This record gives sequence, structure tokens and C-alpha cells, in this order.
Amino acid sequence: MPPVQSSHTPKPLRHVIRISQLAYMACAFLLFAVSFPIFGWPAAFSWLLILPIIAVYFVARVRTTVSPDTLEVRSMFSSRTLSWDEVKGFRFPKRSWARAELTDGTEVTLPAVSFVRLPEIAIASGGRITDPYASAAAAYDAEEAERAEQSANDSASDPESESEPSKDQPESEQK
Repeated sequence: MPPVQSSHTPKPLRHVIRISQLAYMACAFLLFAVSFPIFGWPAAFSWLLILPIIAVYFVARVRTTVSPDTLEVRSMFSSRTLSWDEVKGFRFPKRSWARAELTDGTEVTLPAVSFVRLPEIAIASGGRITDPYASAAAAYDAEEAERAEQSANDSASDPESESEPSKDQPESEQK
């Protein structure tokens, strides 16, 4: 049983991934665009005012919240909380938001989550998801350290090879 939360224990890390706040500017441009037909013929086009309102609602509501215990998905009309035990993995289709593959064989779309956000999800999930960028960087660093050690061992074991001219080089370069 986890300890009871108090003012002295840190709150679990929660990371909210949402659509960029710049999308509200696109909603304002949409309002501007629909205003011309509305002012031109209000009786026929006044229903167009609902489009910017729907766009603002979409930007404000849609999000994915990642915590060490759960994955909360909020879409336009529904919400779903997933335990990490239910999540089998992630899939990142081209030009679309990520999808969580569940153990029951279904998929859930993760709004506003792309492959670029994976390091943030890895930190917020408490280690349940691995960061591919960090593992690639660690492998590269290990490879570079191995190369440096190999070249240090090669130069320490063969000091005469540095003073002798190479047989592959022409004589003009040897002098």
C-alpha cells in the first residue's frame, strides 16, 4: 500500500500533453473567415458561427495526461482512464496521433501525442515506457568510449609504429 499523501510527500509527476495554444489563433482566423458570409447574408449563413466555437472547444478539451499510475485520454466527447497494466505498447502512424495498443487487442487514440513527445511520456510514466532517444544516446556514448579505449590500447602497445614511416605512403609524404 503506498503511503498516504501529505504536504511533505511529493505529488506524483503528471504530464499533460495538449494541442498547442497557438491553435486558438487559428480559431480566431476561422471566426474572421466565416464573418464575411455572415455579414453578407445573415439569414443564410449565421449557422457558420458554430464552427469557430466547435474549434475552440476541441482545442480546449482534447488532451492526454500521463502519470506513473494511469494514462488519461480525453477526446472531444469522451474520457477514458487506462491503467498501465492495460497498455501493451504504442503505435505511431504517419501524420496522425499515437495509438495505445491495449492487452485486449483494441487501440485507443492518444490526442496530441506524437513520436517527438516520447521522452516526456517516458519521464512521466515513471519508467514504464522507455525513451528511445536516451537508449540510442547511451549506445552511441558506449561505442565512442570503446573506440577511445581501443585507440588508447593500440597506441600504448605499439610505440614504434608511430616513429616508422608507413610503407603505403609515398616518400614525399614520409619526409
